[in-house]
Amino acid sequence: PLSPEESIASVLTVIVVLLGLHHSAGFWIVNVVFPPSTKPKVPSNNTSPLIIVPGNLGNRLEAKIDKPTLVHWFCYKKTENWFPLWIDLNMFMPIGVDCWIDNIRLIYNRTTRRSSNSPGVQVRVPGFGETYSIEFLDYNKLAGYFHTMVEHLVNVGYVRNETVRGAPYDWRLAPNENTAYFLKLQELVEEMYNQYQKPVYLLGHSMGSHYVLYFLNHQPKAWKDKYIRGFISLGAPWGGAVKALRVLTSGENDGIPMLSNVKIREEQRMMTTNPWLLPSEEVWPEDHVFISTPAFNYTHRDYKRLFTDISFEDGWHMWEDTKNLTSALHPPGVEVWCMYGVGLPTPVTHTYDEEFPDGDPVDFVYADGDDTVDSFSMGLCKRWVGQQEKPVHVTEYRGLAHLDMVFHEKVLNQIQQILEGKSDVPEEVDVRSDVI
Repeated sequence: PLSPEESIASVLTVIVVLLGLHHSAGFWIVNVVFPPSTKPKVPSNNTSPLIIVPGNLGNRLEAKIDKPTLVHWFCYKKTENWFPLWIDLNMFMPIGVDCWIDNIRLIYNRTTRRSSNSPGVQVRVPGFGETYSIEFLDYNKLAGYFHTMVEHLVNVGYVRNETVRGAPYDWRLAPNENTAYFLKLQELVEEMYNQYQKPVYLLGHSMGSHYVLYFLNHQPKAWKDKYIRGFISLGAPWGGAVKALRVLTSGENDGIPMLSNVKIREEQRMMTTNPWLLPSEEVWPEDHVFISTPAFNYTHRDYKRLFTDISFEDGWHMWEDTKNLTSALHPPGVEVWCMYGVGLPTPVTHTYDEEFPDGDPVDFVYADGDDTVDSFSMGLCKRWVGQQEKPVHVTEYRGLAHLDMVFHEKVLNQIQQILEGKSDVPEEVDVRSDVI
């Protein structure tokens, strides 16, 4: 919580920061200040209900605190009301970032294999079943995420919080610790089906697609046949994301100047979703080096040593807890539209010097991808062709960055056509000459 003067100053700071960020941060989504507007479309009466599941960091979180101790005298000790935790303006202030990290952090218990909030902190996810929490990540509506897509759908006949709804969740936690969320998601699907008498589409972006896959893998075939029309996946790291290794090793602030990589690493290491997203040992070659240092080259066979060497042994246990949740890539059992960007250089190896792990990488090995996730990982959905009765459609968008998947007009038009029942999609779309 901030005083009015601090709030105004912080809003101005956020505007400056967000304007200065490079335009594609993948998992760190706070980099779109003014979401692209959509062009008016001809409304359609054939609107099949849609539920959107956001990616990592992709919806608001709120907190209420009554803390036994403080990390700094500057921090608030107790609040009577719920306040924004993500996005929290405090995180952009030099001292405020310590308060924010202490509020948003999780404490992992190796014995129970469970995570809990920081002492004296309650966290909740606002807006389940509504879209505002995924359209803009802040209360000032500066950091837009799904706003452009929702606005596009509204222009063609969808109604916010009725025929298009959001399913935000606590993205700090992997699915094994979010059981209640999946029960709410099931209830939301059934509620929309009963209200509109049509099966529901599920749309996931990035890590949200893993959440959808986990959900569908745990539903019986008869339930899916009745309630689910299809699954639209955007930029999903099906084989894991090499970027998650850098995040855990040395941190990644994605261009936010007030947050050092090592400082933001404190928070990034406390989320069980980051170890969950490590490159999967089931699909990556055993000899692929993800982290290269003067002392050692780390492959997926060396994760335990890596976590020890970077002084983050809890990470090994978190990975052990989560590595099998979706890594087998069991087919979802519903019709799938798998869409992702290609044609952009994407790091698949991070090279460090003697400052490892507290210094930034000094070099990279690149492969094809969307600048955040490599196309090898995203293209693993092709395996489902022939593994399930329902069709699997794959579209590669050449030149499209990871975050831009949720904004680009060609993607939005394709989603609209899918929702209108036009299942066939092109195998490749070139967006290199387009301007968002």
